[in-house]
Formats: sequence, structure tokens, C-alpha cells
Amino acid sequence: MKIKFKHQQFQLDAVNSIVDVFQGQPNESSHFTLDKGRRQKSVEIGDLFQQTESSESEYGFKNNPIKLVDQEVLNNIQSTQRKNGLKLSERLEGKYNVTVEMETGTGKTYTYIRTMFELYKKYGWSKFIIVVPSIAIREGVLKTFQITEDHFMAEYGSKARYFVYNSKQLHHIEKFASDAGINVMIINAQAFNAKGKDARRITMELDDFASRKPIDVIASTNPILIIDEPQSVEGQKTKEAMKDFKALFTLRYSATHREDYNKVYRLDALDAYNMKLVKKISVKGISVKGTSGTNSYVYLEGIDVSDKHAPVARLEYEKRTKTGLTKASKKIVTGDDLYQLSDNLEQYKGFKVSEINGQNNSISFINGVTLFAGDVQGDVSELHFRRIQIRETLKSHFEKERVLFHKGIKVLSLFFIDEVAKYRQYDTDGNEQNGDYADIFEEEYMELLNEQLSLFADDPYIQYLNAIQVTATHKGYFSIDKKSNRFVDSKVSTRETDSDDADAYDLILRQKEQLLSFEEPTRFIFSHSALKEGWDNPNVFQICTLKHSESTIKKRQEVGRGLRLCVNKHGERIDSSIPGIDVHEINALTVVASESYEQFAKQLQGEIAATLSDRPRKADNSFFLDKVLVNARGEQLKIDERLAIKLQNAFIRNGYTDDDYNLTDVYFAALEEQTIKLPDELNAHQEQLIELVKTIYVEGKSDMTNDDRKNTVPNITVNSNFHKKEFKELWSRINKRSVYTVQFDSEELVQKSIMAIDMSLDVPSIRYSIKHGEMNEIESREQLKQGEAFKIRETDADYVHQATASKIKYDLIGKLMDETKLTRKTIVAIMKGIKQAKFMLFQKNPEEFILRASRLINEQKATTIIESITYDVINDTFDTDVFTKNTLKGQLGQNAIAVEKHIYDYVVTDSKIERAFAKELDTSNEVHIYAKLPRGFYIPTPVGDYNPDWAIVFKEGGIKHIYFIAETKGSLDSMELREVEKAKIECARRHFAKLNSDQLKYDVVNNYERLMEIVKG
Repeated sequence: MKIKFKHQQFQLDAVNSIVDVFQGQPNESSHFTLDKGRRQKSVEIGDLFQQTESSESEYGFKNNPIKLVDQEVLNNIQSTQRKNGLKLSERLEGKYNVTVEMETGTGKTYTYIRTMFELYKKYGWSKFIIVVPSIAIREGVLKTFQITEDHFMAEYGSKARYFVYNSKQLHHIEKFASDAGINVMIINAQAFNAKGKDARRITMELDDFASRKPIDVIASTNPILIIDEPQSVEGQKTKEAMKDFKALFTLRYSATHREDYNKVYRLDALDAYNMKLVKKISVKGISVKGTSGTNSYVYLEGIDVSDKHAPVARLEYEKRTKTGLTKASKKIVTGDDLYQLSDNLEQYKGFKVSEINGQNNSISFINGVTLFAGDVQGDVSELHFRRIQIRETLKSHFEKERVLFHKGIKVLSLFFIDEVAKYRQYDTDGNEQNGDYADIFEEEYMELLNEQLSLFADDPYIQYLNAIQVTATHKGYFSIDKKSNRFVDSKVSTRETDSDDADAYDLILRQKEQLLSFEEPTRFIFSHSALKEGWDNPNVFQICTLKHSESTIKKRQEVGRGLRLCVNKHGERIDSSIPGIDVHEINALTVVASESYEQFAKQLQGEIAATLSDRPRKADNSFFLDKVLVNARGEQLKIDERLAIKLQNAFIRNGYTDDDYNLTDVYFAALEEQTIKLPDELNAHQEQLIELVKTIYVEGKSDMTNDDRKNTVPNITVNSNFHKKEFKELWSRINKRSVYTVQFDSEELVQKSIMAIDMSLDVPSIRYSIKHGEMNEIESREQLKQGEAFKIRETDADYVHQATASKIKYDLIGKLMDETKLTRKTIVAIMKGIKQAKFMLFQKNPEEFILRASRLINEQKATTIIESITYDVINDTFDTDVFTKNTLKGQLGQNAIAVEKHIYDYVVTDSKIERAFAKELDTSNEVHIYAKLPRGFYIPTPVGDYNPDWAIVFKEGGIKHIYFIAETKGSLDSMELREVEKAKIECARRHFAKLNSDQLKYDVVNNYERLMEIVKG
């Protein structure tokens, strides 16, 4: 199985953000005379990649120098920063340092490899050096080059020649300099900045390199430096050593930069989570409660709630048996007495259950002891604590695997341990034996496996489980001793927490795709805790660290091995491009922590908050000023000073910000209820402004972890309502797939666009401002560095009224094609048809002309598409699996409510509007049965798949439409609905109209009263 790669817009945006920095640079290749050294003849070693015509070429190929002046590069950087909503650079940092921030698990390595191909394609630059901080990351980069080879070959028609620098294999450097194609050298910083003999070889004249210095040959190519994790690479010594490469410029990629030199792209932890580009993190905390003078062992695994009975606690305690004390697990109800259940063990006197609270997940005893889910109290040995962790990991694994198996997704779990002997031991003859953790794993696995086998009998998943032997389903990935061929602990140097064991990484990375296959029985991976960077596997759904949590180990590093979105058995990434799914419903990483949820979440949130330091914190006029909003139709709106102040005042007036411009709870409530009020000028860009405000970091409002134990309603399954004939009748009416066709006359679009431009196009004159400032005094060196010594005294503004005389040549037709995605022929016809006076506005202000003309064309295009779309029902339906095989979980009293008329016993909702609507449906006498439609039921549209909210069966009588499909929205004002939503709703109307049923109706409502108005007609 091979992982498939697809175009992902956020990665393309990151690539383009680098390419645009050098906009205006000519595409040229550059030769130089290659120093062949003092030798008669060289012996070249054959190469699998690109071959030059002569391996003894007198010429080398180097990156062509940058022809732009510094101000042009700075202008390009600022333009890119403005587009990406980033702080503008006031000056260039070096020549040139450019920074890209990308969260772990979002494909940072893929992105910079693609950037190389684009820089080669656009500017002819072909020499690249990737500097990495460790062998771990080096091996990960090498693996990415290998698995993306075919993908980039298909995209660009060529391959990159890549190699890992080795001071003993210098023929690669010769090839690097003399080859004309893309050449990449991967080098870890220790290979040129350390004191050892091997590290010094790069700067020495070597006999085996024709009396040349390797660094001189590398530097002669003007390579582009790409630094992976610069915060781990750039010590003072390394910075000095890197100057010897004579780099054309330096690109810096990381999730946690220490220095943000000219940052042109940001995809931080908050962005990645909100855009669903990484897994959601769920934490199962376990905390030991110290109690004075007692050894009464009690572990509260969790609370189950149901509308059928009172809450039930899952409890583990000690029990007397004929063979001695043993630990027993049992479901406990209020009134149960652990003293009796344990066969009268004295330690449990007073442990009679007084209350089980399903709201806060706690159990209380009459002796005053209260435990919360995940709490363990009493005499807990280290080994038993690890047993609890292993059991909890296995439970989460089986729970996820049972659902995802049917979706073709293999589930993996990862255990980090600190000592190989705890997993694998060897007898005197060298035969492998289980360590303590492997024994515990196999015992707990068999117990939970038998539970699964008894619950789900006739299921392909059970056949899959039966075919796997317990000894074959777990595997260790550790360093291997070369002499004895045994697992050994990873070597970690002083003051370090990471290992540089290449062989252990090689094993993990080499088997990356193999582990994703259902044919491979391994589902549980045991690895050394020192091997925690440079590798990951997309299908790791559980991570459990079987060691004490250390302050030196970052939580982000701990979860990083499982953040990447999963892939199915065909190698396809399960992301938002897959129809009929909620990305985070499937992609959830459970961390089984060795501390409480609160401790783990607090540390992780603190680490994430520290990386969000450059995010804006206030919604004031400086935040809004100069931001460019682009809506779904491609229309752009730049927020000027007047509109920025107007927005600032609107936020204060509506209570969305406090006196210090911090966002308030009023704003977040309005956001959830979809009732945000904005100035009229923003009607067409409301969605984009709300997205812009989401970039403000508000502590406590961006919780990226949730407490797994608070999901008191696990495994939501269908009830008897699902099997009733009334619901089956509704399902048979709506269970029809359709396809859409868009047919419109290009000539009609041309005429509409000409009319719109002639009537509405207006282009402002270019405005310039003069600022008069002076330097009164220099207060500090820091003030000078920040560029704040000059104080503005007065400003003046005026307009350029005559036609712009510019050296820049604009490709008007090409630019309009890019903005509208229409053919050259159509754009030429529109430009030829408009009035000459309108066309002359192009000379007045070319940039604004292109922007505004394309906006008008896009408006007409969007209208034409929706007006001319038709739906046809096809002979295909949805499987009932969309209801029965789900990953729904909920927290009672929060996002889950107990109901009677729904096809589940609980409804899991996304907003207050939905919760209120569900409650009214459930208590209404007119409603017979209803369902919140799963994401697996959807309608295809040109702007993305659409999933309606509700399917309702009304009782016959005074009801005109017995079967109703409802969409709930906070506002019914079409101006306040997002453009994409409006288009999807119109498409849904046309789809349901094709189902030919008088009794079936689709509409958008904001409450139950509005629904009844429509159904009673």
C-alpha cells in the first residue's frame, strides 16, 4: 500500500508565499567552471536519478543570483504578509531569511519539497541544502523524498536527485555541482559544526577529493538553504558555520520558531485545529489520590448514564478469593457496599455508595470520600498503575477499531516506554521473552478481546480479530545491538532527551506503509521514549506513555507522533475532501496520560499558547486596518482607515469587545447563534470578516483538547424508532442520490458581464501620502532596532489624476483569467465589448481595474451557475450504515440531550439553536419521529457537499407536508447567510424538488414556530 498525495490548498498557499517573495526574478540557468581539482581522471559512481551528458563536465550549474533590488524583495514580502494577515516586516532580515510556520502533522516536509520544484520551474533555481538538527529528522526527511517521488514526477515530469551528506562519499557533491536538474543535499548540523574529525572534513583539502575542500564546491553553486526546525539548529556556532555555504537565501520551516525573520506564511496549532488539518486530541487522565492512613484500593474508570436507569459507575476494587486478594471490575449503583462486595475486607468499611453523579462524573461514599472519573486511590504499585494505562489504551483502541474497521481504516496504538527490559527480555541462550509490560498487555488484551467476541458475533470485524494471534499483534521498535542482534535501550547523550539511533528510526520508517495494511497483524507499537521526533504514523489513534511525566518532555512532542490525519487501506487521506464525514469524528487521538486530565491539558495548552505569541489579541482598528477580505465569488475588499474605525466602534457598541478591545462572551454567544451584526459595507464579506476575527487568540476560547472521560454517552446506537414503518417510509423517499449539471451559454455570461462593467465599474485614482517626521532623540539601542526613533509630525495625502506611466507590463487578459477562471476567449470577448471609457480606466489604476472588473465578472458567473444548475436522480442510494456505524459521543447536559422521538436515545448537537430545536421537536404533539441526519447523507453541489440538518415525520391531520427536511439557521436574512451556504441551500431545493413527492418539503427555518408555519401551509 502506498500513501497517496493530493493537492491541499494550505500547502499550495505556503509554497506560493515563498515563490511570490521573488516575483519579478527572471528564469535563467547559470553555468560556472567547475574546479575539478588536481587529478587526471575521476571515477564517477553510477546514479539512479538524473544523468548529465558527461560525468567529467568542465562546467557546473549554480543558482542564478537574485536580480531584484532589496526594496523590491521587501515589497514582495510585505504584499505576501498582507495577503496572509501577518505582521509586516519593516526591513529585510539578512539577504534573505524567510520564515514559514507550519504545525506538526500538516506536511511541512512535503511543502518545502514542492517549493523546490516551483522555484526551479519559475526561476530556474536547482541547488538546495536541507539542514536538520538530528538524525531522527534527517531520516524522516529522507523517507518523505522517497514516498513522494512518483507524486512529484507526475506533477512536474522530473525527479529531484537527493542524497544524505557523508564525509566518506564525496562523489555525491561532485554530482550535486555538475548536474543541471534539481539537486538536494540533506545534512545534519553536527556534520559541519562539531569538533570531531568527520565534521572537520567538509572544510579540509582532501586527497580523496582531488585536493579540494568539499565546502568550496558546495558554495560555488550558490545553494538555497532550507533549515528544518531552526530553533534546534541555529546556535551561534552553527550560524557562523552556515555562512560558508554562501547561500542565495535561507528558508526556515518549523511549528515553533524562536526568531520570526520575515514570516510570510503561518499555519499554527490553532489554524490547523480549526481547519481540521490535524487530529482532535482527547485525554484520558489517571491521577493517584493520596489518602491518609488507608490502603483501600479503588479505581473509578468512568460513569455511564442512560435515560433508562440511574447513572452507573465502572469501578475496580480488591476482593477476597480462595487464592488470595485479586482486583475485580464491576458496574456499581447507588447503595452498593464495597465492604460486602469485597467479601468483608476491613479496608472497605464505610465505602457504601451514597451518590453517583452523571453530570460531573463522580462517585461519593458515606465515609466522605469522593472520586472523579480517572481517579485511583489507595495502595497503588507502579506496575498496577501501568496496567490501568494499558487497559484504558486497549479499551479506546477496540472502541475506535470497531467503527473504523468498516470504513477501511487500520487503527494503531503507540506505547512509549523508558526501558527495553520492561517489554523484551532474553534468557541465557538469547531466546526472546516477554518483559512485564508485554505480559500485562497480553493478559488485558485477551480479557477485552473476549468481551468484544461476546458482544458482536456475526460481524466481519470479529472474523478479523479471530485471525490475529495476541503475540503477533504487538511489536517493539527499538535500537538493535549489531553484535547480539538484541533490542537495546536507545543511546541518549548528556543533557539531551532524544536519541540519534539511525537503525531504530530506519525500522519505524521503513515499515510505515506496511503498518497501515490490514494484512499486517501488528496493531500495537512499543517504542523507546527517546525516539519521539522525526517520525510519525498517520493511523496512530492512541498514545500511552508508560513512564513518569517529566517537565523536560514537551506534551506537544508527546502527541506529535499521532497528530497527522489518518489514511484508509487505499492510502487516501481522510480529510475534508472526503464526502459525508466529519473529519474530527474519525480523526481523534486519545492520549492515555500518567497524570490527571487537568494537569496534562494545562501543560499542553500552555505550550501551544506560547507558540501563538505573534497572534493578535485585540479587535481594535489597527487589527482591521489594511486587511484584504476575499469572498467566495472572488470579490476583494481592503479595509481602509475609515472602515477599520467603523468596525472597532461597531464591536464596542454591540458589546463584542470590552474597553480594552478584548473579545467578550457576548461576541462568542452571537457567533454560536449566527447573529453577528456588522456594518452594511461588509454584507458581501461577513463570513470572511468572522474568519479574520478567529485569528485573534483569546485564552480559554480555543480549547484543543477534551476530557475523554466526560463523554458520558458513548457508543450512540439506533433505537426502535429507526425500525418503525414511518421512518422507513421517510428514508425511502429521501434516500436517492443525484448528480448535477451546469449548462450555461458563454455568450449570455459575456453580455451580462459587459452590462455589469459598463454600469458599475468605477476605479479610484492612485492615492499617495506624505509623512513628515523627525528624530528628536535616541532613547535606546532597542528603540533604534525597532525603527521607532523617528516620530511622525504631520501627514498629507493627494491623488494622481493623470494616467499612470509604469515600467511594469500588465497581462490584463491573463490576470483576469486567473481571477475568474474563465477562458482567454471569454475574457477577450468581455473586454472588447465594454465601453471605451470604461476600458481606459485600466490606465488610471491597473491593479484596481483588474480587482474590480474580475469581481463584477465573478458575480455574474456565480449567479449564472446557480440559475442554470439542474439535478437528476440516479439509480443509487445511501447505505443504512450512515446511521448504524457512527463514531458519535456526547456529554450529557452539554452537547448531548436525552430524547424519545429521535432514532437515537440521545441527540448530539453543534449549537444552542440545534439544541433548542431538538427539544421542541421532541415535545411537539405534531411530530411522530425525527432524525438529525448524519454526515454520510449528503447532496453534491458545485461549492462542496451539503448535509441537511433534520429529517422529520409529522402525524397526519392538519399537516400539509408530512415529511420535512429542515436546515436550522440563526438568521433567515439571505444577506446574512454566507455565499456558499446560500448556493448550497438553492442546490438542495432543486435536488429535493426532483424527488417528485407532494408530501415531502425542504426549507430553512430558525425555530420550531417557523417550521409549523410552513408545514401547515
